[in-house]
Amino acid sequence: MKRISRGAAVVSAMLVTVPAFAADPDIVALREELAEVRQIYEKRLSTLEARLAQYEGKAARSEAKAVSAEVIARKAVVAASQKPASEAAFNPAISAVLMATYGYTGRDPNHYAIQGFIPTGGDVTLPRRNFSLGESEIGIAADIDHLFRGQLTLSLPPKENTIALEEAFAQTLSLGSGTTLRVGRFFSGIGYLNGQHAHAWDFVDAPLVYKVMLGGQLHSDGLQVKWIAPTDLFLEFGGELANGGPFPSTDRSENGATMYALFAHAGGDVGLSSSWRAGVSWLNTSPRDRAYQDMNRLGNAVTDAFSGRSNLLIADGIWKWAPEGNATDRSLVLQGEFFLRDEQGLLRYDLTGAALSGDYAAQQAGLYGQVLYQFIPHWRIGYRFDWLDSGSHNIGLVDSGALSSFDFPLLGGFSPKRHSVMLDWTPSEFSRIRFQYARDDASPGRTDNQLWVQLITSFGAHGAHHF
Repeated sequence: MKRISRGAAVVSAMLVTVPAFAADPDIVALREELAEVRQIYEKRLSTLEARLAQYEGKAARSEAKAVSAEVIARKAVVAASQKPASEAAFNPAISAVLMATYGYTGRDPNHYAIQGFIPTGGDVTLPRRNFSLGESEIGIAADIDHLFRGQLTLSLPPKENTIALEEAFAQTLSLGSGTTLRVGRFFSGIGYLNGQHAHAWDFVDAPLVYKVMLGGQLHSDGLQVKWIAPTDLFLEFGGELANGGPFPSTDRSENGATMYALFAHAGGDVGLSSSWRAGVSWLNTSPRDRAYQDMNRLGNAVTDAFSGRSNLLIADGIWKWAPEGNATDRSLVLQGEFFLRDEQGLLRYDLTGAALSGDYAAQQAGLYGQVLYQFIPHWRIGYRFDWLDSGSHNIGLVDSGALSSFDFPLLGGFSPKRHSVMLDWTPSEFSRIRFQYARDDASPGRTDNQLWVQLITSFGAHGAHHF
């Protein structure tokens, strides 16, 4: 169309340049011919402009149809997220884990104690002798809607014919910016091992440091928030507010939180074959009348209690290796955690008898380190070392002479240790058979040799375990 416009302009210019005074017949004929050419070009211009308008109209209608289709598609996605595809969409994922053990111990597990530490009243004992059903669980999980996901875990303790509520929480799905909020009852995010269920552990029972400082495993009712930074390096930061309840806290029946936790973790890959994660955690609580059973110098049972402040610091780390990242044939895992606890407050002696009170302070530490090696497909061997230091106990009732250290035999200084080796066979992701031997020196002069055989089976839709 541009070429036609240029042609018309040339014709017009030629007409203008012809002298007005020229009256020659040839000039008249030339003008008539130019006028005819102008009419032809103008007619063709009109035709092209009409065709252009027609094509532009079709393009506009096509674009409108495309926009309409996109709007319809978006509405369909929203509707699908708000309405289940079928009644089966309401069915949650249900799983069950069954653990059976056979145990042989030199000492009666019912009289098991760890010297130098206030008993927790939690899971610090050994698994039962002979045949027994270990701690099994039933899990229910599902997306509630496009905002929340829910999980419920029921635990069947091995020593009681009861059902305990282990976890029950709702977790956000779409807060964005790497932030997740969890509300309800849940395992605390402190440390590394604490957030895992017992069937995911690499040994039959928890490390000694978990038993004496967390009562086996810490869970409570409260709120947890996590944030994962948008970086190539894995960076996770979290905090928790809880109502206390289990050891090392107590149920205070007060408004507001009585237990606080902060934790941070970092991790990443080293080449194609190795990965790592490390973290630090802090737990603060203020127990009130945290009672425990002891014996006085006469051998009589007494009930003592601690009230005050408890601070716990944890450093954890894990390193995993597998050829080219494929752990099917071979893998190596190094894992460990170090605990440092400081408690200060008031220690009450013999609550139902003498009812004496005095200052109390203790600084204690502990750790475990373990190595796991999968040498052929499905087979692993492992070793774990446990170590505790009861540290220094400053008992005001003893320092003042009102009582003797023999009135607090469980608080006598000691450094418990334990060596454990295990061999397990995992034919599939749904079953595992484990053999474990432990040399336990939890009390002075009382080495206990322990042998365990454990079967772990799971069925149903079970979520993936943590790194």
